Amino acid sequence: MAKVLLFCDPGIDDSLAIMYGLLNPTIEIVGIVPGYGNVTQEQATDNVAFLLQLAGKKDIPIIAGAKGPLTGEFTPYYPEIHGQNGLGPIQPPDTIKGELLNFDEIFKLIERYENDLYIVDVGRSTSLAIAFILGGNIMRKVKAFYIMGGAFLVPGNVTSEAEANFHGDPIASNLVVEKAHNLSIFPLNVTNHAILTPQIVDYIIQFPNNPYHDLIKPIFNYYFNSYKKNVPGIQGTPLHDVIALSAIVNPSVVHYIRRRVTVDLFGKSRGRSVADFRPKPEKQQPDTLDRIAISLNYKIFMEDFMKVMTQGTTS
Repeated sequence: MAKVLLFCDPGIDDSLAIMYGLLNPTIEIVGIVPGYGNVTQEQATDNVAFLLQLAGKKDIPIIAGAKGPLTGEFTPYYPEIHGQNGLGPIQPPDTIKGELLNFDEIFKLIERYENDLYIVDVGRSTSLAIAFILGGNIMRKVKAFYIMGGAFLVPGNVTSEAEANFHGDPIASNLVVEKAHNLSIFPLNVTNHAILTPQIVDYIIQFPNNPYHDLIKPIFNYYFNSYKKNVPGIQGTPLHDVIALSAIVNPSVVHYIRRRVTVDLFGKSRGRSVADFRPKPEKQQPDTLDRIAISLNYKIFMEDFMKVMTQGTTS
């Protein structure tokens, strides 16, 4: 079973990734680090606590993530995409408040699961960057890093060139891609194709054993309506963040190429992910190369997602 420490900023797509991870019998989420991004860090924490309670997994530690970017800039939020509280029309009960552990719990988990822990980051890169700044050599004990971010050879979703996670804190994202070993990156050129359709949602909600049964359709509809306004003709909503988890236990869902990745820090290209895609790229040291997901096997990915969401339980 793959042990995962999940960094996130839920957000609808992050929330679907949390659901998938908790329901997947081949994944054990050993901790969650909510930070700012789609919503404030405080709201992200409450959303995580809500999702854990529904799954009967209140024993999973919630670790305090970043409240803002390393740049120190004001962070805009997007209620028209994720809802005022990050779960579309769903309002978590006011009585549910996440109990946060100190940031150093991250390093305790890494030590506990030495060389057997995956870190998955599907939010802004700030919290993970801080872990590299504070953790030093402890971070070498992580088995691998899987992050959702960037856009290679396709338009961005915040600017013409930049994807939201990398654009939100490019200094942090660049630090992470520079420091992380065994790094796999899942950019928009792959995640945009992981489309969850209304028909698949209608199929999933026929199975009432899913503890998130009552959430899935309302949050999907909210997300889908926002996507239809921004991407005319789209047939569903991309499961951007689920891919980063799925690829750990289903390696064949994506095809990778190995390139060195950097992130532009300033100006009009801020947050742009850069790699050399020439047929004969400039030679780099092997330990500086990252795995970039370049194509998706949609059939394998969606069959797995549907199986987990209809048959998976958290017991």
